[in-house]
Amino acid sequence: MNDEHANATADDGADGPPEPVVLDGGGRHCVQLLIELSRLVAGLPPRSVVHLIAADPAAPLDLPAWCHLTGHRYLGPVPGRDRPTYALRVSGEARPTNPGAPWHPDG
Repeated sequence: MNDEHANATADDGADGPPEPVVLDGGGRHCVQLLIELSRLVAGLPPRSVVHLIAADPAAPLDLPAWCHLTGHRYLGPVPGRDRPTYALRVSGEARPTNPGAPWHPDG
């Protein structure tokens, strides 16, 4: 585990790091996962960490690309999980995407 991921949920609060927000994508395809993910992160405060559980084999490619497009920070695979799980950190300066097509910038 790298330092960035080890500190992915670090917070200045005295209660310790917050738990990541988990989105269980089950067997859904990445297109649907990205739609759900974009809705989820829109309601989260900056620096929140999201763990996306995704069985779709395209997830390790699509999620970093989506993060690059939007400005969120892709933190990589989450080690020690029984299902494929990927982490990202929510940006306070994210670029919006089309609500029905989150792989396209909005506007």
